[in-house]
Amino acid sequence: MSAAVMQAKLWYAQRISAMILGICVAIHLVIIFYAIRGGLSAQEILGRTQGNLAFALFYEIFVLACFVHAPIGVANILQETLPKSGIAKPASWLLAILILTLGTTAVIGVYSGGAL
Repeated sequence: MSAAVMQAKLWYAQRISAMILGICVAIHLVIIFYAIRGGLSAQEILGRTQGNLAFALFYEIFVLACFVHAPIGVANILQETLPKSGIAKPASWLLAILILTLGTTAVIGVYSGGAL
């Protein structure tokens, strides 16, 4: 696959993930405002989210969109800033692995109530 085709695919992946992130952020903010205005405590919030498959799926989609979006952007920034360092790919892969691992762990923790 040529470099131009790869760049085009990465561009599309980042734009599509940005659209998903926009929707997820908006929904997340609505959920936060609802919880704050309702005066829910952290324990009450976890009581509502524990075992709730809809919340788990929503937040895993959020994590997956971040997993796609952020590393592409970081790689582009590093390539433009430090073009000859060769750090862009390893740093973006590390970021992708961290987002996926930590984000999915958080989703599982909230879904299961911290008990695995």
